[in-house]
Amino acid sequence: MLSSLSITDAHRKLKKKEISAEELVQSCIDRIEKIDSSINAVVFRNFDSALKEAKKIDSSGIFDHPLTGIPYLTKDNFCEAGVPTTACSRILQDPVYIPPFDCTTTKRLKNVGAISIGKSNTDEFTMGSSTETSCFGPTSTPWDTTRVAGGSSGGSAAGVASDECLFGLGTDTGSSIRLPASFCGCTGLKVTYGRTSRYGVMSMASSLDTIGPLAKNVEDIAIILRTIAGHDPYDATTGNIPVPDYPKHLTGVIKGMKIGLPREYFIDGLHTDIEQATKDAAKTFEKLGATIIDISLPHTEYALPTYYIICPSEVSSNMARYDGVRFGHSIKTPKHLIDYYERVRSEGFGDEIKRRIIIGTYLLSAGYFEAYYRKAQKVRTLITNDFDEAFKTVDVIIAPTSPNPPFGIGAHQNDPVAMYLEDILLTPQNLAGIPAISIPSGFSKKNLPIGLQIMGPHWEEGRMLNAGYAFQQATDWHTRKPPL
Repeated sequence: MLSSLSITDAHRKLKKKEISAEELVQSCIDRIEKIDSSINAVVFRNFDSALKEAKKIDSSGIFDHPLTGIPYLTKDNFCEAGVPTTACSRILQDPVYIPPFDCTTTKRLKNVGAISIGKSNTDEFTMGSSTETSCFGPTSTPWDTTRVAGGSSGGSAAGVASDECLFGLGTDTGSSIRLPASFCGCTGLKVTYGRTSRYGVMSMASSLDTIGPLAKNVEDIAIILRTIAGHDPYDATTGNIPVPDYPKHLTGVIKGMKIGLPREYFIDGLHTDIEQATKDAAKTFEKLGATIIDISLPHTEYALPTYYIICPSEVSSNMARYDGVRFGHSIKTPKHLIDYYERVRSEGFGDEIKRRIIIGTYLLSAGYFEAYYRKAQKVRTLITNDFDEAFKTVDVIIAPTSPNPPFGIGAHQNDPVAMYLEDILLTPQNLAGIPAISIPSGFSKKNLPIGLQIMGPHWEEGRMLNAGYAFQQATDWHTRKPPL
């Protein structure tokens, strides 16, 4: 099955003319049509356009870039010109929103000949950890279709893990690439804040949002990142810093590397299988010549409450633009202007968005801004300082990605706090703006995938990727396939 190829292997075959781009795209299409009814990863299929582009690339016969002719899935909050983009929300479905432009990331991918074959499922406006807030319904992990794929980039993760595409695009605001990567058994990268452009990607929390790839291994992640990273004049938050040749960082040599193991990440309630997998991973790194050092990140316990003050505050601002005036859901014959706004947003938004808007508006209101939001920003600085101090001693940090394996669909339906706790090990990195990657590191006794999180200093994706690459060279967890 061609769709099971890695980017590196597919590029090699395309360049040698052993396969065509059309055959590769068709293989992904066939796979989606065969299994997606079981996992619900793809919410819009752009097959005709993808095949047309593949034929065009084949006729040129030029495959100089590793991503030329490579099919991928785009999370449904990335704007693509002429392609329905709804953030899996009812408010952008009647009428459906069709962007007149490409976001920077998809534009850069198109420029090198990568082929978008469809939009992948996400929690509504990326707010959630399970894709259960999507108006299209939840995505299942391909390892057990009664369990969630994680969120919010669950569609892209499930699509990669089940070979519906060769890579996917996601966003990570407080877990949303790494958690689904862990739950689906693929590799997912959260970049340094400002390493990739957010232009044209629908915002949730502007000071926390990052965009990045999900793929079958670290080597593929490095190829994608080299292509999409870099300064963008349309996004003032991108760093004007040269983009390294990330694939060249993948030497697999980590002898002498100092790896931190933070005690605060081994929390009460951490699943025993995940704890053991993390300790086994540390032993693997030691066998490869690295030194494991126990470290402390003392303000970790405050990260989740800090995140759930800052994030809803920014949500309340970013969601204000969705009022049905210029685009999206509208209503007829309102009684007056207030009635119009109330009905548009009540009908268009789901419960989780409404919850965050209300919380965020409250936190920013007079009398509460100083008590909550400003204090949260001060704690955010303390969390950032923790990482800065740790990286003076160690090169990278490893920890579990999630405290639990994938949970059942509906398990947290009536308990939003329990859902928020799934992100407890994943929000500190977004608050600090550092890069982090989740890679497969084992399986639970119920054959559910487990992820290992590797964190690096600001702008040091290359160092972090090499650590992950060395681990994948020494293990085969990332090669395991779900029983679909």
